[in-house]
Amino acid sequence: MGVKAMLPSYELGFYALTVTCAVVYSSSEIFQASRDSMNRKAFRGGIKPGWHYFGRKMDVADFEWVMWFTSFRNVIIFALSGHVLFGKICSMTVPQHRSVMYMLYGFLAVLSSMGPVYLMIILSHCLVLYSVALAKQKWLCYVAGLCCLASFKMEPFSSWQSGFVTGAFDLQDVLFYGGSGFTIMRCMSFALESAEKKEGIYSIFDLLKYNFYLPFFFFGPVMTFDQFLAQVSNRELRRKDDEMRNIRVHALIHVGAIIAVDIFFHFFYILTLPSDLKFISRLSDWSLAGLAYSNLVYDWVKAAVMFGVINTIARLDHLDPPQPPKCITMLYVFAETHFDRGINDWLCKYVYDHIGENHDNIIKELAASIATFAFTTLWLGPCEIIYIWSVFNCFGLNFELWVQKFFQQEPFAKLEAKMSAAMSRRIRAGFGAVNFWAIILFNILALNSLEFALLVTKRLLQTGFPVSTLSIWFITYCGVQLIKEHERILAIEKEKSDKAKAE
Repeated sequence: MGVKAMLPSYELGFYALTVTCAVVYSSSEIFQASRDSMNRKAFRGGIKPGWHYFGRKMDVADFEWVMWFTSFRNVIIFALSGHVLFGKICSMTVPQHRSVMYMLYGFLAVLSSMGPVYLMIILSHCLVLYSVALAKQKWLCYVAGLCCLASFKMEPFSSWQSGFVTGAFDLQDVLFYGGSGFTIMRCMSFALESAEKKEGIYSIFDLLKYNFYLPFFFFGPVMTFDQFLAQVSNRELRRKDDEMRNIRVHALIHVGAIIAVDIFFHFFYILTLPSDLKFISRLSDWSLAGLAYSNLVYDWVKAAVMFGVINTIARLDHLDPPQPPKCITMLYVFAETHFDRGINDWLCKYVYDHIGENHDNIIKELAASIATFAFTTLWLGPCEIIYIWSVFNCFGLNFELWVQKFFQQEPFAKLEAKMSAAMSRRIRAGFGAVNFWAIILFNILALNSLEFALLVTKRLLQTGFPVSTLSIWFITYCGVQLIKEHERILAIEKEKSDKAKAE
């Protein structure tokens, strides 16, 4: 059945009311648990003094977020502000050479922040993969790229290379492995696009311009080489209607999101609470479900803020970077679950779609998803929890296709054809609600801990059955219906827009 199936307005209103009441109730319990645990000895490492006049301490369990907005904040502002000013001058004076200017600025920024040894390591990997690209053999590009990536993600090669970088400062490890990992992904994209090129090969100068574009260097997102080259080579730098207005609006939204997260962390200790299993085991099923869901939402917000800020800089440079990740609240299928749309686009183009083709063959889909998650495991850094995360998410992705194929067989296809579109939507939303929680439980493995994921799973499926299980499933079903309604409205608007363009 199509996505445009309608439901009565009173039914959607009931769904919205149910979800709102459930979120308020679960939030109140998490707030109460946060207030009660504020002074627990077990939480001293994750909760620091905050707003004394409100009597609130702040959750600082996320090292990365804290470093971005404390000691590393000024460095980020200085480097990106310099890039914006430098880029503006270049766009006005030498637009035909702006990619070279971006490269030089990025080169100097990496040199000054990480030192000459780190720069030599990055350049050596670029040179290796450029040399491999000269052979114009895709399989060789994959092998060389995977070996280079493994040298940053697996011991003893990882420690050996990081040992060359002297000195120590906040986030040095994050910058080292972030810049190194994204460099290899960019170099692989360059090599694979060079292998596709019918005549000649791109120059190593093109690779350096691509890799040392500063906003993407340390934290991504990854823009494939063909897209970057086409956009950065454009000499007609014209803004679309209201483009600057949209850039300013998005920048203000990101500032608002940062402030909102800071406020949120003073009242809801969603990152620190799961670290004390003894304490949270006494919480209600609703609180545990809310904590699991909140952890995923926070990680999405963090990714959206980071990529949103970087994308704003890129748009000022007349680029069209990968969009921020789709909100986790709007997801109920594994195929759309990703926190980095740049990496997702890269994997889809060079691995998943390349092997899986049109994704309707079970065997090809299985091979494509296994290859994709094997690559993702190496990208994230092989360890036990990443192995478990990869296996579960790979299974979830394939299980969706298996269920879809199963219900396309007789007599299910005939049975659905006899149903009304609204009833078909209701049944599909029921399955979507189960999938929604599978996505949450499978992903908090990597975002939080295996023990917390097991506790939530046991409470929702075993000790909480049937009351908690069925009630949370029904509320999730209501949420999925609201998501489907949003998708229906977007589909209708897109159809109208396409029809207007055609006319």
